[in-house]
Amino acid sequence: MSGALGDVVSEYLERGLVLVIADLLSLITVSSCLVIKVPQINTIRANESSKGISVLGLCLELFSYTVMLSYNYTSGYDFLSYMEYPVLLLQEYALIYYAFKYQDLLGRRTQLVAVLYSIVATLIYLKLFPVIILTFLVPFCTPIGATSKVLQLLAILRTKDASSVSRTTWALSAFTNMTRIYTVFFQSHDWMLLSNFLISTFLSASVFGAACFYKKKAKAE
Repeated sequence: MSGALGDVVSEYLERGLVLVIADLLSLITVSSCLVIKVPQINTIRANESSKGISVLGLCLELFSYTVMLSYNYTSGYDFLSYMEYPVLLLQEYALIYYAFKYQDLLGRRTQLVAVLYSIVATLIYLKLFPVIILTFLVPFCTPIGATSKVLQLLAILRTKDASSVSRTTWALSAFTNMTRIYTVFFQSHDWMLLSNFLISTFLSASVFGAACFYKKKAKAE
């Protein structure tokens, strides 16, 4: 038994240190993503307010996460290289719910869009959704994901209020995007994914910086 285990470990290590590190970073990233949006959700619930949160930004982020998960899933990439997306999506649903709730946006139109989204998501899971459409949409995820973060940054700058914005969430976002730069570069070599994570790292760090600045300013006042 121990001999067989030793053979498995040896065979795994033969892949090279670079890929072993990539797998470790993937596990760290996925572990971080298990709770990445929980601080933001808790902040909104505790304040009973989503002031300073861009709901349009959240919707664009949801679109980006959905397409990226679907693209990786249908492309047959190593599950560890995109395992954070299902976890992020579950938290994004909760975050959108509370953000919409405290901005009185849970109307019939929102419910209809949620039903349509669920239908499309089911078709993708069953691999009944045209792959060519996903391939077409992937290049747009970088500008859309970037736009969602820019909108959040602008929401903070416009309201000069970061009381409902969790610095922990955005710090983790910058960190996990940065680790994905390494894993994508050495595992899939997919330049569309790589450019997405490079831009996301910079913008997440920018939102984190703005949140820190306006929270400190609010305390000083």
